[in-house]
Amino acid sequence: MGFISRFIVDFAYFLNTLESYQHVKRFFYDILENDKYQYKKYFDILMISLIFVSVAILIAEVKSNVPKDIELFNTYVISIIFFIEYLFRFWISSSITEIIVNSSEHAFMLGREFSLSKTFFKIIQVKLNFIFSVKAIIDLLAILPFFHELRLLRLFVLFRVFKLFRYTNSFKIFTSVLSTKKFEFFILLMFASIVISVSSILIYVMEANNPDSPVNTLFEAVYWSIVTISTVGYGDITPITIEGRVVAMFVITAGIGVLAFTTSIVVSALTEKLDEIKEVRTIEDIRKLKQFYLICGYESVAKEVAKKLQNARNNVIVLDEEPFRIENAKRDGLVALNYDPGLTESYKKIGIDLKTQVKAILCLRESDVENVYTTLTVRSLNKEINIISLLMDDINRKKLEFAGVSEILYPKGLVGLISKELIGRPVAFEVIHALRNDYYGVAIEEILIDVRMSENIVFVTELHNSKFRVILLGIYKKEKKRFLFNPIDSTLLQSGDYLLVIGNSIFIREFEKYLHKKMKV
Repeated sequence: MGFISRFIVDFAYFLNTLESYQHVKRFFYDILENDKYQYKKYFDILMISLIFVSVAILIAEVKSNVPKDIELFNTYVISIIFFIEYLFRFWISSSITEIIVNSSEHAFMLGREFSLSKTFFKIIQVKLNFIFSVKAIIDLLAILPFFHELRLLRLFVLFRVFKLFRYTNSFKIFTSVLSTKKFEFFILLMFASIVISVSSILIYVMEANNPDSPVNTLFEAVYWSIVTISTVGYGDITPITIEGRVVAMFVITAGIGVLAFTTSIVVSALTEKLDEIKEVRTIEDIRKLKQFYLICGYESVAKEVAKKLQNARNNVIVLDEEPFRIENAKRDGLVALNYDPGLTESYKKIGIDLKTQVKAILCLRESDVENVYTTLTVRSLNKEINIISLLMDDINRKKLEFAGVSEILYPKGLVGLISKELIGRPVAFEVIHALRNDYYGVAIEEILIDVRMSENIVFVTELHNSKFRVILLGIYKKEKKRFLFNPIDSTLLQSGDYLLVIGNSIFIREFEKYLHKKMKV
């Protein structure tokens, strides 16, 4: 390897490993291309504003004199901003250093001599792909008004409008949907081009020799054909001969077919991508939420938990890999996504911040294996997030604890505790069953005693639940894993305990508000 080649490869390695350089490049990539980046929307708003300002100035210049400062701003400042943006997009479109490094390593592994010329050709090819892409061409045309001495180039300000496709997700989604029908649009374009070409020549041949005909040039014939096939029909040019009118009938019929074909293509594309569009919109709405509970799996227990959380005015998101369970969640008024909660790709697609946005992850699948797998996946992404998991078989408790579950819910254990107290009392069981089903507006609820609440409310007597016509059925002591029915007034309340209360749903909510207000005092 020659000195120049060695120097270029070493320099590429240096830049590829230079943290500050990669950090800067990553920043510009995020601000220009990464829709998940929190500050990108402000950049998009700025660029959209500049586009509308430049178009407004162009319109104002038609019949009035625009102040010199505003004209200079439109001609130079906005154009320079767009030019700088174009250069940054050119830079981040591909990594030259990465191409050089990969080529060098590939040559080394195969025992070949590193070819600087071939690598240089690869770089040019990659960059030319960007330059000749549709979006890059629009960006370049938007810069042309900088050369304002040529008045015609000032009209290229209008190309700045097409840059809106870069900055609005709705346009991006629409263009991506239409791009799936490239072949159909190509066939449509070919058909329309043939009809316009044939009809233009025919109408020119039929009408041009008639001195009274408005069709005197081939350009006028083409203009008439396009206006007619689009079914616009301005009426400024109309055939006067019988032959010309026959051609017009043919063109009008073909125009109806073209419009029908175009409409069917767009509608079919939108129909095929409708679920994907809804999913993208749902993900965008989820990213805007400040905090929410994430329920993994939507089965019987999850339904009850989601209902309680919704009644408490909490945001709830459901993930499940089974489409029918997702449909059930949506019918219950929940935001649900058909993603496997056991895959890291699911959380990356959603793009949420597990540390700040998610209050807790609830693994409520009625399968311990699925809950363990989900817990391991979440823990690989975040070590501190609160994970609450359902336990179906006590033999799997150690597995859930080892996976990193913060708290385990074991329904059979609670049923056992209640059964001990109510053994031989069938009426009591019926009462509990009725309460759990919100019988006549009466409900049984669990209220968690958190750290701050335990500092302000020490004993049961300080709850004052009777003032709210709420009955304290019992307390579940987390540390002792024991349920105390009808506790005495001197029972000590500790952080992590659960109050099991009975009463009207409205009174229970008022009681909860009172506890939280007392906590803040």
